[in-house]
Amino acid sequence: MKQILEFLIVLCIGGVIYMAVDMAEPKPKKIPMEDFFKNPEMSSFQLSPNGEKIAYMKPWKRRMNVYVREMKTGLEKRLTDATERGVYGYFWLSDERIAYVQDQGGDENIHIYGVNIDGTNNIDLTPFKNVKARITDDLEDDPNHMIISLNKRNERIYDVYRLDVNTGEINMIAENPGNISGWMTDNEGKLRIAMTSDGVNESLLYRKTEQEEFKPILTTSFKEGVSPLYFTFDNKELYVSSNRERDKSAIYKFDLNDAKETDLIFEHEEVDVYRLMRSNKRKIITGVSFTTDKRQTVFFDKWRENLQNNLESKFPGVEVGITDLSKDETKVIFVTYSDRSRGTYYYYDIENDQLKKLAELSPWLNEDDMAEMKPISYQSRDGLTIHGYLTLPIGGEGKKLPVVVNPHGGPWARDRWGFSPEVQYLANQGYAVFQMNFRGSVGYGKEFWQKSFKQWGKTMQDDITDGVQWLIDEGIADPDKIAIYGASYGGYATLAGLTFTPDLYACGIDYVGVSNLFTFFESFPPYWELGRQMMYEMVGNPETEKELLKSASPIFHIDNIKAPLFVAQGANDPRVKKAESDQIVEALHAKGIDVPYMVKENEGHGFYNEENQFDFYREMGKFLDKHLTK
Repeated sequence: MKQILEFLIVLCIGGVIYMAVDMAEPKPKKIPMEDFFKNPEMSSFQLSPNGEKIAYMKPWKRRMNVYVREMKTGLEKRLTDATERGVYGYFWLSDERIAYVQDQGGDENIHIYGVNIDGTNNIDLTPFKNVKARITDDLEDDPNHMIISLNKRNERIYDVYRLDVNTGEINMIAENPGNISGWMTDNEGKLRIAMTSDGVNESLLYRKTEQEEFKPILTTSFKEGVSPLYFTFDNKELYVSSNRERDKSAIYKFDLNDAKETDLIFEHEEVDVYRLMRSNKRKIITGVSFTTDKRQTVFFDKWRENLQNNLESKFPGVEVGITDLSKDETKVIFVTYSDRSRGTYYYYDIENDQLKKLAELSPWLNEDDMAEMKPISYQSRDGLTIHGYLTLPIGGEGKKLPVVVNPHGGPWARDRWGFSPEVQYLANQGYAVFQMNFRGSVGYGKEFWQKSFKQWGKTMQDDITDGVQWLIDEGIADPDKIAIYGASYGGYATLAGLTFTPDLYACGIDYVGVSNLFTFFESFPPYWELGRQMMYEMVGNPETEKELLKSASPIFHIDNIKAPLFVAQGANDPRVKKAESDQIVEALHAKGIDVPYMVKENEGHGFYNEENQFDFYREMGKFLDKHLTK
C-alpha cells in the first residue's frame, strides 16, 4: 500500500495564514540494513505434547538458542548455549525433553542433541565425526526413542538406527545394501518402506512386517514417480503424490499389493500438489495445501476448516498459518504474515476462545515501510509462460527503475510469495526486485520441469533474459541500471548472465555459485553419489557431453565479462565448494580485473551467523550503489 504524506507549508500572505498541501510521493524511509537481517526477536514456537509448556528460539550472544516457558507461570529457561553457530531447529521428544540440531561452520554434518527442559543431560546423541544425521521418525508415541539415518558405516549411504534419546545408544535396524536413498515408517514407527535409486530409475520397496525382507513393488524413471507421504491410518495403504501418466502431481491412495494408485484424493489443473494434512488424534485426512501465486488450502474436514476460518476472521488482510497443534487438539500455535510482515506468533486456546500474542519476529520493522510483492507472468521467446514476483520500491511511478534480477537457487526449487528480508532491503534501497520461476522450477508440472534438462545457461537462462526484456519493454527497468544477483544456482545464473548476455547487466553478485560444471561434478559430497547419473541426465555428462558442459560453464567464457562482479563464498560449503568461486575470481584477476571477494571461514552454503550476513549485505549495498546509482 502506497503512503502519501501531507507536507504542510505555512505561508504568510498579507497577514493571512494559508496551509498548502504537497501531494508528491515521498521517498521511502531509509531503514538500517541490520534491521532486515538481524536475528528475530523470537521464533519457531512449539507446544509440548501435553500443551502445558512452550518452546521457542531466540538470540543469546547473537546466536539462536532454544528456550522453554511454562504457560501458567511464564517462567523462561534457556536450554542451549550455542555461541559459535546458532541452533538450526528443534522438536519436543516428550513433555520433559527436547532434541535440537546443529552443524559446525556450515559443513552440513548435522548432529542431533538432546536436553531436558531443566537443562540437564544436554548431550550430543550422534557424536560421530564427518557423519550426517537424518531424522526418519521422531516416534511421537515413544518418548525414549527416535529412528534416525546415519552415513556412519559408509559415507555415501544411510543405514537406519533406533536411537535412545536419553543416553545416545544406537542400534541398527536396517543396513543399506548400497542403493537405498530414503526410508519410511508406518504409523506405529515400523520401518516398512524404502526408496532406491540407480541414478536414473527409482524403485519403491515394501514389507508387511519388520521381520520380512524389503521387496521392490514399483520401478519408474526418475522423470516421473510416486512419492510416499503417509501410511493410511490402518497401515495397509499409502497416501502418495504421483505424476505417473499425468503432468501435474496429485494426491492418491496407493495399493501396496497391486502397486498402483487407486482413489484420487485431490488434483489441481495448474500446479503440483504434494502436501497432505491429517489429524493423528481423529485419524482422518483434513486437507491439502499447494502453491499457485500464493499458498492455497482446501479442507476436507469441517472442524479444521472452521478453526482456520475463525483465526482468519480475527486477522483480516494477512495470511494465517497453523504451525503447531497440541495432541488433544485443544491448543494451537499459529503465525500471521504477509509479503510486508515477517510474521507474528500467537497461542490460541480453542475450547476457551482465548488468544495470546507470543512474539513478533521483527517488531522493529514497520509494515507500512515495506514494499508489496506482486505476482506477475510473462512469455518466454519460445512461448512458455513464466511466473514470478515483482517488488517495486515505495514511492515514485514504478518506471525507469534500477532493477536487481534475482534468480532462485536449486535450480529445481521455486520462489514463493511472502516476506523476504533480502527483497525488502533491496526495495528499501530504491531497487525493483525481479524474481522468476524459470523452466525447471518445481510445482508447475512434469513437462515444465523437464524442459530444463541440459539447459543450464541456455533456455533456462533465456527465461531470465526474456523477463528482463519484459521489464524494459514495460518501462519498469532502466536498461542501463540492471544488476543480477543470486545464490547457489542463482549464483551460476549470475555468472551466466554476465558471460552470455554481457550487455544486459550493469553488474552482478555471485553468492556461492557454480562457475565450472566439470569441477562441480568432481566435488560432489559423497552422500550425493546415488544421484550422480540423474544429475548427468538433467545437466549433462562430463565424459560424453564435454562440449555441452563447456558451453554452459561461465569459467570458459570469462573474456565476455564486461560488468563488475562481486563474489561471496563460505569456506566450508559442501555443495558448491570454495574452488568454484576461487576459479572465477582468479581468472578475472589474471585479466587484470579487480573482483571484490568475500570468504567467511566459519560458513557453508550461505551465511548463517548474524555478523556475516551484516558484512555481506553491507558490501552488497555499497556495490549496487556504486554501479547502479552513480
